Order: sequence, then structure tokens, then C-alpha cells
Amino acid sequence: MAFVSLGALFLSNIAFLVLMSTFAVVALWELAGAFARKGHQVVLPPAWIGAVGMIICAWTLGLEAVLAALCFTIAAIAIWRVLDGTGENALMDVMITAFSLVYVGLLASFVVFILASPYKIPAVMLFIALAVANDLGGWAAGITFGKHPMAPKISPKKSWEGFAGSILASITVGVGGMVYLGASWWWGIILAILTTIAATTGDLVESLIKRDVGLKDMSNLLPGHGGLMDRMDSLLMVAPVVYLVLRVALPW
Repeated sequence: MAFVSLGALFLSNIAFLVLMSTFAVVALWELAGAFARKGHQVVLPPAWIGAVGMIICAWTLGLEAVLAALCFTIAAIAIWRVLDGTGENALMDVMITAFSLVYVGLLASFVVFILASPYKIPAVMLFIALAVANDLGGWAAGITFGKHPMAPKISPKKSWEGFAGSILASITVGVGGMVYLGASWWWGIILAILTTIAATTGDLVESLIKRDVGLKDMSNLLPGHGGLMDRMDSLLMVAPVVYLVLRVALPW
């Protein structure tokens, strides 16, 4: 996914936006399948339109437009669900669809904000590199030293030793990336710590959803890896953190 994302990024901005929109559509579809196991309906048609619209708004109009698109989409979801036949789960369906839209559409919009920043491709590459470093550092430290589970009831394989490995790997990437972009080196340490916390939170949130609905993987779309959301969970949470740190640490 990192290679595909970088390929689209270097091809053109439009190609990257199309890829992000495709990721959002597939991720919402996977969430819909997961929640359906509990008898809940993610109202996909307006959610798909809204998520893609938010990504387009992020590139063309900015944060205010993204938030407006989110509000309009949630209203459309409620109207759609009422017209579709209310039923006893109508309110819960609207709430779950709104959650899915925020989880995927809103957080994915911050990736577009990073691309639209004055630092463009290098900033997006730093974002991707931080997510990869977090996963690889956590995996290496976890399988080598992992003895103390972080959240055994949610994700038994995630350990505090793996968390430490994620921080160390992310610091290496964060310091190098922030210095390259023109910030002080210590901003890289702050960025690494915050992104590791965000990535770990993303992993645990998705694990919580899968455990609640009784799934091992969100789908079998990526053989050996599960679904797209199984790879995007940490990326989505990391995006707003990277964007906000860049806004504070660098001239805008």
C-alpha cells in the first residue's frame, strides 16, 4: 500500500486523490460488512458520496468545507434512513454511519490537507514513513521482547515492548523528516511520540470493533493481511496528528 500510495503521489495530485477516494469507499464497505454482523446498517450510498466529497473539499476548499460536508452528509444519512423505513434500529444505524464517516472520511481528509500544505510530497512521505516505522518497530520489538500485553482483552499480541519499539523507530524517522522539512530536531521527537500514541489507538479501536462483531479481519481483500481497514487503521489516526504538528512546527 505504501508503494501504491507513493506511486500515485508522484504520478499526479489527481491520481493520489482518486486513490484516497477509492480507499475511503472500500474502507466504508468493510465497516458496513462488520457492523452488519450485529444487525446494524451502514447507509452506504450517502456515506460514499459524503466521504469522497470531503476528500475533494479538503483539496479545493479547506477544513471549513470538509466540516460542512460532514454535517450535510450526516443529515442526508438520517433522511435516507427515515425514507428507507425507520424500524427499531434506525437511530443506531444513523449513529454508526456517522461514526464510520468520521472514522474514514474526516480522518482521510487530513492526508489531503498534508498534501495541500506548503511542504506537499515530502510531508506526505513523512506521514507514510512514520506509519510504516510505527508498524515495523512495534512488530520487531514485539516479537523479540514482547512480554507485557498492553490491552490483552482487545489485542493480546500488542505489548508495551512493541510500543517502545514503535516510538524508537518513529523517532528516527520523525527527527530526520522534520529536520529535512526545516524544523528543529526536537519536533521530530514530539511528532514520533504523538504519532505512535495515535497509531496504537487506531490499532486498538479497530481491534475493539472486530472483537465486538466477532471478526478476525475486516475482509479478505488483501490475502495474508486481512482487509484494507486492517492496514489503514493506524494511518487514519496518524494523519491529523502529523498535520497539526506540521502546522505548529513549520512556517505555513
